[in-house]
Amino acid sequence: MCTGERGSAISGIGADSGGSERSIGVDAVRAGDELAFTELSERYRRELQVHCYRMLGSFDDSEDLVQETFLRAWRGRESFQGRSTFRAWLYRIATNACLDFLDRHPRQPRQPFAPVGGDLAVAARTPLPQVEVAWLQPYPDRLLEPVAPSEGQPEAAVVAKETIELAFLAAIQHLPPKQRAVLIMRDVLGWSANDTAALLDGTVAAVNSALQRARATLKLHLPERRIDWTPATDPSEEERAVLRRYVEATERADLAGLAALLREDARFTMPPTPAWFTGRTAIMEIWAPMLLGPEAWPDWRHVFTEANRQPAVAGYVRRPGESAYRALGLDVLRIEGGAVAEITSFPPQVFAAFGLPLTL
Repeated sequence: MCTGERGSAISGIGADSGGSERSIGVDAVRAGDELAFTELSERYRRELQVHCYRMLGSFDDSEDLVQETFLRAWRGRESFQGRSTFRAWLYRIATNACLDFLDRHPRQPRQPFAPVGGDLAVAARTPLPQVEVAWLQPYPDRLLEPVAPSEGQPEAAVVAKETIELAFLAAIQHLPPKQRAVLIMRDVLGWSANDTAALLDGTVAAVNSALQRARATLKLHLPERRIDWTPATDPSEEERAVLRRYVEATERADLAGLAALLREDARFTMPPTPAWFTGRTAIMEIWAPMLLGPEAWPDWRHVFTEANRQPAVAGYVRRPGESAYRALGLDVLRIEGGAVAEITSFPPQVFAAFGLPLTL
């Protein structure tokens, strides 16, 4: 897709940042000053990665697509005429790069296996979980911090309006790519219909229609209590307290304590495994052999972290006869009303993104 500025000027993002951009020298960028280009583009790397992550659902792919965005921008730097901010221009390139990627690598959420155990009546009225999205990966909160400016800066809206929880990320993967882009630009980033239409080389009518369809589909795949999204915040002290009890109960093999932390309709998923466990009873049935009995892993260690603005913990086990604790998985918890509503457990392959070792 072309990287140039077509249609109306795109002002939906970063309209107030033009002064600081000019101080670095947009003219120098267009003239081929690589140092000026790097200085200007790098300030937007993290927020562009979050944008690509929303579009793709994969942390690894989002890193690659930011690099692709910068490569396209450098190659097409002469096409930037200054009718929009440099930042908005990069968002346009990033969006088109993601759409091109999805066109080359189409992804369809898989139909998961039937829910294992628990109350099947509860499962039948429960939206399908994010385990359908086999490529879903967590996003380290430590990488969100460079995105967050001071409250006085216009870029604060990017973080304040983020919908970054795993349930939302999984839900929007059910949308066709262009509908997904429209939803993100309009409802998450706050772009106008005109600017979104310009970005996608479409019409305002087409954008409004796509947005309406995207919102309707989104409601089908969001958890019941997540229809109305609130601004993303760091995990609360209550959530951290629940996470600590979760870890303590695991390390003590306290099945009763773990069960008491779970909502009755809690869910446990393990991407990319296409299965999920719904209900407290089903979850405890799958956990019990790991904590008690002849095949149990008796020696646990945990490292606290945060992912997708949710409390998370990396689990390590030391098996009999071994000296090291080996990575088992990264659990990301969704906590509501002081209880665990959902646990998404990712394999050790995601540890590197969080700066976590594979052994302790």
